[in-house]
Amino acid sequence: MFRRREAVPFAFVAEADRFRSNVAPPPRERPSVSQLAGRTLIGLTIACGLVGSLLFGLPSLETGRAAGHSQQSQASDSR
Repeated sequence: MFRRREAVPFAFVAEADRFRSNVAPPPRERPSVSQLAGRTLIGLTIACGLVGSLLFGLPSLETGRAAGHSQQSQASDSR
């Protein structure tokens, strides 16, 4: 059977690409001084926590023994 093809106006699809809304979003509110201070303090707290954990964790990651540290006790040296 033959399918009958009807002409469908697709002009509205072509116009949809060019359409721009004239409604602008509302302007964003500027954060207050207390909000900026709070965000800054939270950022500094997180950064200091990461740096502190790195400083405290580095000695446990060392593989070689430092000079002056030995496994023997002083009691075994006096025998």
